[in-house]
Amino acid sequence: MDWSLLTCARKGHITYAPDEAALRDRLHVETPAGEAWRCLRCGTYVHGEPHGGGPADRAPLVMRGRELRDALVMRFFALERVIRGLVIAAAAYGVWRFSAHRGSIEKVFEKEIPLLKPIARQVGWDLDNSHVVESIRHVFVLKSSTLTWFALGLLAYGLVELIEAVGLWLLKRWGEYFAVVATSCGLPFEIYELTERITAVRAGALVINAGLVVYLLVSKRLFGIRGGKEAYEARRRGESLIEVEQAAVTSHAEPAG
Repeated sequence: MDWSLLTCARKGHITYAPDEAALRDRLHVETPAGEAWRCLRCGTYVHGEPHGGGPADRAPLVMRGRELRDALVMRFFALERVIRGLVIAAAAYGVWRFSAHRGSIEKVFEKEIPLLKPIARQVGWDLDNSHVVESIRHVFVLKSSTLTWFALGLLAYGLVELIEAVGLWLLKRWGEYFAVVATSCGLPFEIYELTERITAVRAGALVINAGLVVYLLVSKRLFGIRGGKEAYEARRRGESLIEVEQAAVTSHAEPAG
């Protein structure tokens, strides 16, 4: 799949007229329909005036190829973080509301339990000795301050997820670092949960989060890995159309032998 062509089809082409004559000739062509310039993203010739011009080193650094695919992966993780952050924020609101109306909720709960017992017996569920029912009753006796702190903790966790989402969606390097640190801090807890009970949701969350950490560390060269930021930026520049054509001009200009 050509990510560059797909992006140009959706967003339009980006052309640039460099001041350097030799490089300009490699990006420009005259046709019966008028002049055409190569798109810095997909490399196809586009009729009309260039979108910009100037020294080659001031040409826009346009994402293309593998970098566009990486951006799609990053935004997938960003959407997953948004959904998780909103769910956690909703849970925080639910805990806060429960704390404020605990008495009335407890009355309804205790009133409905006897009515549910005949139905529960039909499916083999002993409500009198149910761990779920006992856990709910335990929540009813928690202090209001405990529930408030729990709600605040959930809210803080949800905000962390949303900050991750913003940084990843905007493709910011600070967002990549933030996501790696925040996600890594949660991995030990997710592993511990799996040791207590393995579920598809827990296993899936661990796989997604561990995959995000490894992907960011390796592909974005964080914390000095694979040369760090300098190597990452050098690779980006080396894959730009301007850099590729400059290298071609330089190689042709060098004397043989």
